[in-house]
Amino acid sequence: MKLQKLSDQFIKTLKSQKFKYVKLDTVLESEHIIQRSGENFKKLMISFSNYDGKEYCLRPDLTTVSCLRYLKTNKKLREKIFYSGQIYRNSHLDSKLLIDSQIGWEIIGGTKNKRDEDKEIINTSIKCISKIKYPSGNLKIGNIEIFNLLISHLDLPERWKLRLKRHFYQKKYFNDLLLRLSNNSDCDTNIVNTDNKKFLEMKKESQKKVIAGRTLGEILSRYNEKMIDPRKVQKGKKVVKIIKNFLKISCPIDIAEKKLNSFFKKNKINLRVEDNYFPITKKKISKISVVYSASFGRQLEYYTGMVFKIDIKSKSKKFNLINGGRYDNLIFDLGSSKKITAVGAAINLNNQ
Repeated sequence: MKLQKLSDQFIKTLKSQKFKYVKLDTVLESEHIIQRSGENFKKLMISFSNYDGKEYCLRPDLTTVSCLRYLKTNKKLREKIFYSGQIYRNSHLDSKLLIDSQIGWEIIGGTKNKRDEDKEIINTSIKCISKIKYPSGNLKIGNIEIFNLLISHLDLPERWKLRLKRHFYQKKYFNDLLLRLSNNSDCDTNIVNTDNKKFLEMKKESQKKVIAGRTLGEILSRYNEKMIDPRKVQKGKKVVKIIKNFLKISCPIDIAEKKLNSFFKKNKINLRVEDNYFPITKKKISKISVVYSASFGRQLEYYTGMVFKIDIKSKSKKFNLINGGRYDNLIFDLGSSKKITAVGAAINLNNQ
């Protein structure tokens, strides 16, 4: 199917599903992208400086631009929108400019029922590709919220929980963190011993003494929380094993809830997930197989919950068609005074 014909078909489908067209800016301040997509994304950006010294870029991503539009228009109501246009990036392999044509659709400022909106975005995605001829496809679903819940329930110091959640999307660095945790190499032993000696000395002083607005008792209590380290009780390797085994979980979506809860029970983790974490529960939709993957969801930092992608097979080749997910913190991080829910997806027309 030719590019223009395919684009017209997608737009027709989106309009039939009550999504409204909006126009997006082509140029934006670079910091908006770097803040939410990470420093690693910076090398892909086409950047330049203006006379005022600020750094700008051609949009490398449509989602962030869409959220900035919502923020600027001071919207307070739920809206279903779609947009089309080009994104501009440097190639991973060389300095060549890549220009991709995309169509995206979103539900912003939605209701409290996130599962229904996640499902609507996925079902709309499937309807959009219904006119494409392909023998089989695969819909992979992940949920970063489940990963974060697991980490919150593990026997780890708070600083380690924050690290693992914060860097989940950086696969290589995340694996380095797991190695450090497994080897109990969080910090230098000599420094820990010296600090502990000082800690014991300060425990003998008056705990009501105020230092920089906090009592000595509060300071020492916080220090004690930070210095509880898994190496003291040799739990690092056990925790790492649990995390790695969790990330190996991959199964048809209809048994994902059961499989996850069995895993939590087996590892004595006081956690249970319900079907609200899975917008789709059928393992097959038309020619598309639906699977859950615990490790899926590492594309961009701004995803906060459900994530998905749709691949299709055509003439023995596999194509990634659509990617999407939930990003409830993005508009807040860009400057909103409150958190505004958002979920969306996009298709790269150049993959066709």
